[in-house]
Amino acid sequence: MSTAVISIVVVVAVVLAAALIIRVVRAGAGRRERALRRRFGPEYELNVAQHAGDSKAAQRELDERLRLYGDLRTLPLPGELRERYVAEWAAVQEMFIESPERAVTSADRLLARLAHDRGYPSDRYEEQVAALSVHHAEHVQGYRQIHDTSGLAREGRADTEELREAIVHARPFFEDLVRPPHHGATTRPETAHQPYGERRSGSGLRRWLPGTGTGSGTRAGTGHTRFGHTRKGGAW
Repeated sequence: MSTAVISIVVVVAVVLAAALIIRVVRAGAGRRERALRRRFGPEYELNVAQHAGDSKAAQRELDERLRLYGDLRTLPLPGELRERYVAEWAAVQEMFIESPERAVTSADRLLARLAHDRGYPSDRYEEQVAALSVHHAEHVQGYRQIHDTSGLAREGRADTEELREAIVHARPFFEDLVRPPHHGATTRPETAHQPYGERRSGSGLRRWLPGTGTGSGTRAGTGHTRFGHTRKGGAW
């Protein structure tokens, strides 16, 4: 076999080997991306957006969160403490009627305490949120929103609608953290006094939002749940 033929064979072999390596690497990267998407859900897309569309950088950050907090052992809430938090959240919703700003800042502090009692880091907000994003990826954005809105409220820069939305979006996160162990995702904590402002009517369970007037319950197709309370002379 001539030297030229040998050279051609070597070049072809190198090209084929390189193509195979690239294919294997891409397949592995694709599997990792799918695994991260499944694990983090909306948190994955949010992280990509925060990295200006750089999915590789986002994946590195999420991998680091998994490394740091994936094996974090959380603590269950004792029944009495769980009931206390449920009652506190109900009081926050009552507070919204008279002072939306104070209600939001109180809810932010409540959620930080609740996360601490569940065993999540509490020295720094950023660390706490990173750990929560690993184990509560579906709803942790609600915690971020109410924390940011609380800061705006303290500066007098949040309007009532922003405050209302912060409470609404934080509620699923609260329910996720306060839920007893082994309960499904749709289970809601309940007490005899209906702490979430739920009202029974002839047509079934209705939820109300503070400041929305007397509209109907959950709006079809929006995914937003209404809650709140009733005052003498009208509903919120």
